[in-house]
Amino acid sequence: MQNRKLSAAAMETIDRIVSKHHNEKGPVKLMLHEVQEELGYIPFEAMVKIAEAAKVSVAEVYGVVTFYTQFTTEPKGKHVINVCLGTACYVKGSQNLLDEVLQLTNTQVNKTSPDGLFSVDATRCLGACGLAPVVVVDGEVHGNITDKKVLTDIIENIKASERA
Repeated sequence: MQNRKLSAAAMETIDRIVSKHHNEKGPVKLMLHEVQEELGYIPFEAMVKIAEAAKVSVAEVYGVVTFYTQFTTEPKGKHVINVCLGTACYVKGSQNLLDEVLQLTNTQVNKTSPDGLFSVDATRCLGACGLAPVVVVDGEVHGNITDKKVLTDIIENIKASERA
């Protein structure tokens, strides 16, 4: 985790979420989901506040964050691309798709592009094996991607919409 200074607005967001959920049963995951939805990631400061509100250790909250792959401690790009490397997808060529996505977005696996536009994550299973190979772009599932041109078109359309 990098050491970054959170803005006052981000701290207010965290405080609002913690205050809203602290009396609920099993609030840790609720708070983590909401913080990530609002901020795009889960900063360490949020983990501390959530731990205090839920009366658990920071280590326990950190354990939840690092156990579940949907949580991230690093800010994501504006557009998130998940490429499944589970067995069914891998056998049907998802590694080639991942390589293409990395090249098109100028990023590395599980990193964010220098321009902050794309985050590319390699996942182990997206639960859509019948659609293999699967790529998820900004939450939209694209199945049976056997032609790299489909991915190129998707990414180029995103780039074009960002320039407009």
